[in-house]
Amino acid sequence: MVHLFELDNKKFAVDVNSGIIHELDDVAYDLLNMDYYKGKANLEALLVKYTKDVIDEVEAELRELEEQGVLYSQDNNIAPKIKPALKAMCLNVAHDCNLTCQYCFASQGDYKAKRSLMSLETGKRALDFLLRNSGSRNNLEVDFFGGEPLMNFDVVRELVHYGRQEEKEYGKHFRFTITTNAVLLDDEKMAFINEHFDNIVLSLDGRKTVNDKIRKTLNGKGSYDLIIPKMKQAVESRKDKSYFIRGTFTGENLDFAKDVAHMRDLGFTKLSMEPVVTEPGNPLEIKASDLDAVKNEYENLYYLYKERMGSDKDFNFFHFEMDLENGPCLYKRISGCGAGNEYVAITPEGHIYPCHQFVGDTDFIMGDLETGILRKDIQDVFYGSNVMEKADCRQCWAKYFCSGGCHANAYNFNKDFLKPYRIGCEMEKKRIECAIRLKSERIDRNDYQD
Repeated sequence: MVHLFELDNKKFAVDVNSGIIHELDDVAYDLLNMDYYKGKANLEALLVKYTKDVIDEVEAELRELEEQGVLYSQDNNIAPKIKPALKAMCLNVAHDCNLTCQYCFASQGDYKAKRSLMSLETGKRALDFLLRNSGSRNNLEVDFFGGEPLMNFDVVRELVHYGRQEEKEYGKHFRFTITTNAVLLDDEKMAFINEHFDNIVLSLDGRKTVNDKIRKTLNGKGSYDLIIPKMKQAVESRKDKSYFIRGTFTGENLDFAKDVAHMRDLGFTKLSMEPVVTEPGNPLEIKASDLDAVKNEYENLYYLYKERMGSDKDFNFFHFEMDLENGPCLYKRISGCGAGNEYVAITPEGHIYPCHQFVGDTDFIMGDLETGILRKDIQDVFYGSNVMEKADCRQCWAKYFCSGGCHANAYNFNKDFLKPYRIGCEMEKKRIECAIRLKSERIDRNDYQD
């Protein structure tokens, strides 16, 4: 399978099964696009643009690439390996929040249940559970999550100390992340985070008008003026340590490239802007009729990225920073995020869920920290929902880039783990094309500099 696309005056062919990306000239692109190479196009149509000698030469080059296994390569047709050990945990230390974001999948922090904070003992059992079930993995990831985790920061602090103590006995290493809306950030908390955390994710939706319409405080006021000074100070204090500013765009701000530009102009360089996922009929939803506008906006973001690349105003946009050379192994690309098997979420009550997106839906409680994982059937469902089992994915050129998409989106929209969320698929494919084009741009600029 080969995918062809054009972007910003360059043409590409993605050989799906080998993962090789070819930059094409006009002749090669037309031969592939018009199926001449496969004997399906009329020669006369090509002779309008090219001579027979040129067509024959390029056709021979394409056939050589096929013989080398980097064009129209054979489908791998493999399945994931044996079930992996745990490597990551979303630790929901607070089922409570001090904002009332309209699109919140966690129902403004309470996950459609009572508001609660995780106890220190439950948190310790969660870290022990990860250590005991991590097999031979050395590096383990823990994301302190909510709701708003800073509402339970005393427990967060003690759990970090506990984790550092216990990891030595197991010969492991915890990589700690915290995801916060920044409302409760202060110097003391940031000093601790800077010392002990590998990453901090700060939630901001961009321009003041956009952010404040969606992300309101409990008294109904916008949060922008409250959190921006805190975020600026936090990022400055991180120095060379990792952070991300994470935004969400909705059907009401499809010009989200402007929000990314705004966040960069505030001084933030590591950015993410995710599409909202919400129930059908919600005023904020991204509809199928919005896809053309969204794809166009990703191109606008591509041009912004390209324009600022290498300048003092450059930035890192998460979805455009794909490792096309040393990315995940093939088995990982097939199996995806590892929800329920490599990754779990823990609630304040100690319930184990396959991922944070399922918390609150009691049908997906896999067990608890006292009994361990009892619902092996849930693990099996997630493990079996890989790219090779999804009919829509098997014929999709992007399958080894997206790994079949988000399980929660597939379930929430289709009630079927094997049927991907189509709108999400279309947006993902556009992001991949932009990432490929930017990789080509970097190569060109490096060649020029050499």
